[in-house]
Amino acid sequence: MAKITYIAFDGTPYEIEARDGSTVMENAVRNAVPGIEAECGGACACATCHVYVDEAWVAITGEPEAMEEDMLDFAQDVQPNSRLSCQIRVKPELDGLIVRIPERQG
Repeated sequence: MAKITYIAFDGTPYEIEARDGSTVMENAVRNAVPGIEAECGGACACATCHVYVDEAWVAITGEPEAMEEDMLDFAQDVQPNSRLSCQIRVKPELDGLIVRIPERQG
């Protein structure tokens, strides 16, 4: 299990213990983290689970693949560290991951 910290737009942190193999989005939804809408349920068919990966974790979470890049075009306020949380699989190396939730979702 990895600990993930979600930081809501208002600065409130939510620390979640996440099971390996699940996604960052699934854990946010399961734990009612505000700001992650996940309208498509994790199918990479919307941009409502957009997060900003903390700079210290960008290399570890990796780069978005082509389909995710296409969906990020629909997200609000995209930054270089933007990811769709449905596309980040939890693994032991992500223990301590920090993601920030934008003010609004696409």
